[in-house]
Amino acid sequence: MAHGGDVIAELTTDHEEVEEIFTNIEELPSGDSRRKHYADQVTMELIRHAVAEETYLYPAVREHVTGGNELAEKELADHAAAERTMKDLERCEADDPQFDMLMMKLMTEIRAHVMDEENNLFPRLRAACSAEALNELGDKVRQAKKMAPTRPHPSAPDKPPANKLLAPGAGLVDRLRDAMTGRGKES
Repeated sequence: MAHGGDVIAELTTDHEEVEEIFTNIEELPSGDSRRKHYADQVTMELIRHAVAEETYLYPAVREHVTGGNELAEKELADHAAAERTMKDLERCEADDPQFDMLMMKLMTEIRAHVMDEENNLFPRLRAACSAEALNELGDKVRQAKKMAPTRPHPSAPDKPPANKLLAPGAGLVDRLRDAMTGRGKES
């Protein structure tokens, strides 16, 4: 899918890509090893997406949207719950009895989070920000995703400035680990 445009278009494209991976998982039988491959792929996408939101989107929501602090805190809580689920999922192979339960839990968490963002947060942000500000945020989010971690780090900070300082280092280590193991690569 094509990335680009303002922050809302960029993040909506991410949501669509994640849903496509979820569909791939759902279409495979329980225990199929390809489900683990897709779980790793979706985790990588979700972590990069979450780090970018935490670094740029939620601070903008706090600054520009009425009630933005509460909105951002709710979204951060959603991220924390999903990241804990992804950490548990990371430890499972596709034939592990816990895998299907954790995958369903993650899909439920993410689908609810996406619906909330697209129906509540994004319209409020669009109403509160200029097109120029949204485009600038889109550029920042794309850059953040390039440097972001690809594995869950539930105890890592999720608010600036600590997340801006630590995420690139964790991202480098994660990408090296992924390259060495082939994690997330097409089979």
